Amino acid sequence: MIKQDQLVKIIGKKNIIDKLDVLDGYSGDMSLVKNVKPDCILKPNSAEEVKEIVKLARETGTPLLPVSSGWPHFRGDTVPSTSGVVVVDLSNMKKIIRVDRRNRVAMFEPGVTFKELTDAVAKEGLRLNMPLKPRETKSVVGSLLEREPVIMPKYQWDIADPLACIEIIFGTGDIFRTGSAAGSGTIEEQWAAGGAQKEAAGPSAASWYRLVQGSQGTMGIVTWASARCELLPKLEDPYFAVAETPARLLQAVHWLIRLRLVNECMILNRENIAAITGQNPDIPAWVLFFNVAAYDYFPEERMKGQLDDIKGVMERSDLRPVKIISGIKASEFLENTRKPSPDIHWKLRRKGNCEDIFFLTTFNKVEEMVEIVRRVGEEAGYPISDAGIYLQPLVQGSTCHCEFNLFYDPNNPQETARIKELTKMATYELLAKGAFFSRPYGENTRMIMNRDAASVWALKKVKAILDPDGIMNPGKLCF
Repeated sequence: MIKQDQLVKIIGKKNIIDKLDVLDGYSGDMSLVKNVKPDCILKPNSAEEVKEIVKLARETGTPLLPVSSGWPHFRGDTVPSTSGVVVVDLSNMKKIIRVDRRNRVAMFEPGVTFKELTDAVAKEGLRLNMPLKPRETKSVVGSLLEREPVIMPKYQWDIADPLACIEIIFGTGDIFRTGSAAGSGTIEEQWAAGGAQKEAAGPSAASWYRLVQGSQGTMGIVTWASARCELLPKLEDPYFAVAETPARLLQAVHWLIRLRLVNECMILNRENIAAITGQNPDIPAWVLFFNVAAYDYFPEERMKGQLDDIKGVMERSDLRPVKIISGIKASEFLENTRKPSPDIHWKLRRKGNCEDIFFLTTFNKVEEMVEIVRRVGEEAGYPISDAGIYLQPLVQGSTCHCEFNLFYDPNNPQETARIKELTKMATYELLAKGAFFSRPYGENTRMIMNRDAASVWALKKVKAILDPDGIMNPGKLCF
């Protein structure tokens, strides 16, 4: 076990926290994962301090759990899985290292939140391809590493986008840079030579970032990341379209994205519209939201051409684009989706807590997946009409993030038990029908991972190389 005097030499006494009330805050989250109290919290201020912490942990066999986002946490990945864990809280590392408009890329440390980074890149005429209304305390690095779905599929060329390069300290204590950042020289020397740390693949033929994304801190600790950005539009024109089933909306989405006509594009059900807006609109069950944008060169002409094409797409799907539904303006909804959730996160507004079931699937299977969750929900006594549903096209519309937000009262033991059983049974049924759980969390992880023995074997082999002593967030995934 690490002794406190050893840690004081690395990060100073004020950055070591062992007060019981603070430890209680790190011992659990909003998920259904069992609470386990960590031994202490460390708050390093630099990559060098993180490196020394990892080396000391390896020498003493102390498990480390990296955290970068603030409360609330939702998925159980930041809850210790064993006793004796030391939490490495990276929220003090808040430097925005560089914003490069010419190459449309930003580099930042793990403590930087979405509001901080969006404000910084906006000054350079740039914007992030970000998730749907992240919480105010959410770390951008944390979101990128978790592969959270982004709301502009038009600008997503790979499932990892917009993540570009990272610097990571593996469980061995070695510092490693991925992608174009792995080139010779320091980062500053790369800048001087025209480098921008924008290419994710590499070094060599390997895509090392794929080993880190989705690993829940089991490979190492990321100390900075770079992300691709997009230009701020000159003109924007958002719309809604509504339907009683998702079929026609999905058909329209396919062509809107395939023809590269829209930026933001998503489908939400009535419950999620209500949760995001804070209203209870009397609208049809399903809502398609999309935003048309034009940039610096001939914006009016570009906008007119796109709207003409969109009109044809919507007519073929028998849909009518509108600017307002039940008092909710599309322009206000656009701004709402881009802003982080202040104070109470939008998923907690309905009943106080939310358990998510999410996976990847193809457009033609979405309705089948919705029907599975509806049936299992009825069997468990939870009507699907009470759940939020979020369908987010990804990677040029080639796949779809399908998410069920199960709102429930955490103070009701019967309802909590019902949600726990529902998530387990729904995951089992969805797996059987081909749902791809690319980001498994919590108690259902073992069920998901055990369906692919070859991947588990490969991951364990890589883990043995990058974290031979098993100190990085033990107990998560298949480790």
